[in-house]
Amino acid sequence: MAELNNKEYYYNRELSWLEFNTRVLEEATEKSHPLFERFNFIAITASNMDEFFMVRVAGLITQEFSGSLKKDPAGMTAGEQIKHISEKAHSLVHKQYSILNRSLLPRLEEEGIVFVKPDELSEKQKDFVKTYFNTTLYPILTPMAVDTSRPFPLLANNSLNIIAELKNEQDENMFALVQIPSVVPRIVKLPSENDKTQLIMLEDIVKTYIGRLFNAHKVLSAYCFRVTRNADLEIDEEDSHDLLSEIADSVKQRKWGAPVRLEAEKDMCKNSFDFLAERLEIREHEVYMVPSVLDLTVWFTLPSAVDRPELCNKPMPPVPVVEFEDRDMFEVIKEKDVLMHHPYQSFEPVVNFVKLAARDKSVLAIKQTLYRVSSNSPIIAALMEAAENGKQVTVLVELKARFDEENNINWAKKLEKAGCHVIYGLVGLKTHCKLCLVVRREEEGIVRYCHLGTGNYNDKTAKLYTDMGLFTCKETIASDVSAIFNCLSGYSKYPAWNKLSAAPTDLREMFIKNIEHEQKNAKEGKPAMIIAKMNSLVDRGIIKALYKASMAGVKIELIVRGICCLKTGIAGVSDNIRVRSIVGRFLEHSRIYYFENGGSSKIYLSSADWMNRNLDRRVEVAFPVEDEELKKRVMQIIDITLRDNVKARIQQKDGSYKHIDKRGAKELLSSQEEFYKLELERYHSYKSPEDDDIFKPVKAGE
Repeated sequence: MAELNNKEYYYNRELSWLEFNTRVLEEATEKSHPLFERFNFIAITASNMDEFFMVRVAGLITQEFSGSLKKDPAGMTAGEQIKHISEKAHSLVHKQYSILNRSLLPRLEEEGIVFVKPDELSEKQKDFVKTYFNTTLYPILTPMAVDTSRPFPLLANNSLNIIAELKNEQDENMFALVQIPSVVPRIVKLPSENDKTQLIMLEDIVKTYIGRLFNAHKVLSAYCFRVTRNADLEIDEEDSHDLLSEIADSVKQRKWGAPVRLEAEKDMCKNSFDFLAERLEIREHEVYMVPSVLDLTVWFTLPSAVDRPELCNKPMPPVPVVEFEDRDMFEVIKEKDVLMHHPYQSFEPVVNFVKLAARDKSVLAIKQTLYRVSSNSPIIAALMEAAENGKQVTVLVELKARFDEENNINWAKKLEKAGCHVIYGLVGLKTHCKLCLVVRREEEGIVRYCHLGTGNYNDKTAKLYTDMGLFTCKETIASDVSAIFNCLSGYSKYPAWNKLSAAPTDLREMFIKNIEHEQKNAKEGKPAMIIAKMNSLVDRGIIKALYKASMAGVKIELIVRGICCLKTGIAGVSDNIRVRSIVGRFLEHSRIYYFENGGSSKIYLSSADWMNRNLDRRVEVAFPVEDEELKKRVMQIIDITLRDNVKARIQQKDGSYKHIDKRGAKELLSSQEEFYKLELERYHSYKSPEDDDIFKPVKAGE
């Protein structure tokens, strides 16, 4: 029997994440993507890296400085992880700039879109830039001198800055800083010449006229740099008398955490670099010298700076959910459960569910969990309207949703002001489950309608993330949902569930029990299979259970978008496990868990990944799909996902991922395109062509 605690059986979490970000970066090289979308993937990898350093690397640095020698399942201490992360992250940054400078920018020029350097400006463009600096930038910019009376300033996290080396009238060298303003577009469109779209970066304009900010000094040099800080909030919930104000104060401190990364222009002079490194107390491996534009998230703004829609993805408008068209939602849900697949199907029914409840005179109460919502959320507007209409409205707002704390604090205050009962969950636990409960008085008595989902109640990300949702009024599920809200708002204990499983009480146990049942069935010669789709697989207990099931002969298909600490290809241990990752136009976010169960399959949808935090430190829910038609639909989704040979990559023995070999393939299948085509066909099978001419069938790939 293999020793399943063997460190050789586990990948390091952080290195696995960097491998995922490498897969995202590879999409920037994919010529089948429109050009602006390739730039978008560069920006996504940069944004991902920012958060990675602010949270994951920052946490490891804290461990390292505390002297911790604790090892991760792969056998590495915090210091050892930082060393390996640095090597891989530097390599990834090198790839980013290689793709940008050698491939994407030249392709942009071929499209007649050119970034111009200050010394390449025509006279007309020079006049434009000078006027723009004087009228727009000069009033905004603030020069910050650094000398004995003015100490090195606290630079905001991830802000773009310029360090200028100056010489005063006494021939003394000095340094000053200028922050590039984020309140104006960073990509500036120039008066174009030669039938080309010509652009200039905002920082190049500031550098050109920086002397105006220091007119009593000679500017010797000016270089861009950027500091990433520790943004991992530490909140003592046990001793906090006001969690809302405690988190609000912590969010403010995030801007000024200890530096964990310095990005600087590659040709920065030694004097300027040494000055920065000393003041920031930055270590050599925390420095990233880059050959061109800093902060690659700027490429998110390229489509708004240059109006070239043909260089973007063709629109894929979400398909209406035909079950709800021209019908009362409550009547439909009462007849049968309704399953939705976003973003291929519209998220509007979820919004309309809350809107309808807010205005329906028969509705007595609405209860909902909110983890991440949009900045102008129609769901929150509907909840506020419901409270104003006299409904009993209870909203759990998770204040600890990382990087959404400030947004959620603002919403919590507005909801309270509107008359909603706002709760912040349980001490020490994040509430991550996605639940909405509507209580309605009907002729036969009280009926509870529910929406349960795998993704956030966010109308914006619902167009970008793949998720699933279920509408039901089955009493077995509705009573479980009611019980969860009672636990969150009061002192109730978790009951014996009818249908749901919940973390942190029994969700882990449910998953382990189902995995072990497949193991038992395999040993007895019965059909045994596990298919699991999630964002990340980290939990060692789950991985051990999967290894044991594999060793018993269970065939296991894992669809893991991001981090995967499980290793495939271990002889005698993981021979029967295959891991694939799909990175495409949409961010794979749905969690689906399938167990063969001896021929009587079980399917669960969940808000939870197989991670320690989801199973032990969060309030999560898994809910079954039991209607046979809906089970067939989920199985079709799983089948298409497993047949993807365009965007799927398979994990190799060394932890890298490779595209599926398409040689000999009967057809090329991109699951995301196929899902959209499927929903269009499904919609048109219910609707006659004359009913709706907007959603015309398209072939996958069109």
